[in-house]
Amino acid sequence: MQLAKKILTGDLTRFGQYLREWMQGDSALFNKITDYILRHSGKQVRPVFVLLSAHLAGEITEQSYRAAVLVELLHNASLVHDDIVDDAAERRGQASVNALWKSRTAVLVGDVMFSNGMLQSLSIGDHKILKIFSDAIEETIIGELEQLTRSKKLNLNEDVYYTIIRQKTAALLKAACRAGAASTTNDESVIEKIALFGEKVGMAFQIRDDLFDYGTEDVGKPVGNDIQEKKVTLPLIYTIANCSPAQRKELLYIIRHQNTNKERIAYLISVVKECGGLEYATERMYAFRDEALAILDTFGNTAVKDALEEIVRYTTDRKY
Repeated sequence: MQLAKKILTGDLTRFGQYLREWMQGDSALFNKITDYILRHSGKQVRPVFVLLSAHLAGEITEQSYRAAVLVELLHNASLVHDDIVDDAAERRGQASVNALWKSRTAVLVGDVMFSNGMLQSLSIGDHKILKIFSDAIEETIIGELEQLTRSKKLNLNEDVYYTIIRQKTAALLKAACRAGAASTTNDESVIEKIALFGEKVGMAFQIRDDLFDYGTEDVGKPVGNDIQEKKVTLPLIYTIANCSPAQRKELLYIIRHQNTNKERIAYLISVVKECGGLEYATERMYAFRDEALAILDTFGNTAVKDALEEIVRYTTDRKY
């Protein structure tokens, strides 16, 4: 992401000013916690996509910075809530908000961050941007609910898997790119093209996350975590469809009844590797990446395009 940061040096400074302002509230405790979140923030990939998409479509505006802040607030609020649901003690190698201040406080902080972003956008009149992200949030929630439903039934359908990750992960990245473009152009064909680019990247991003569940890298969650939660992701979907009937029966039994047994999870992972589940998922991840890059190629050769290509490749090559 070095090229992106170089191109966006001034833009990220302006974004940071807005972010600090929008993450302040009337509560001393809220401000203390959001200051902690800011100090331990991640790579802020989604705001970077907003700003680069804005540059790709036209001349960057103050609305571009506000759109970048809004997606970061929404994303951070969702992470705070996710850590509560998952009872996660750490986030990005640091103690999670719920671990330090307990779940009830964390719920309220996430809610206030979410409402702050929405209210700020509404008061300024960024109605188009607000609509883009409101639609994405609804789609994300529907995707999460669908995954919960499917995990109970052990979804084994590849098309359903794509639908779920398109909703629960790709929708927000698609919205980030759409909002960035919409902040600098009124050309709907350009906006839709950049939005589709974001969706393809989001699909590849989620498949990479799902592959981590079968790897050895330290990514902040234990290997086999998805299996313990009965989340049937692409490597396992492929394996169950292509292994022997006896192995299929055994794997389904492990998921249903032995999903907390480390030895049985390790065995399941070994079968996924032997049956080519990881290779297949990796191929599909690269296919989505290449579709995104093909869309990007239609914009000609610019430093912004090169920066976007760099960050797209980062999403599939990252180790965490």
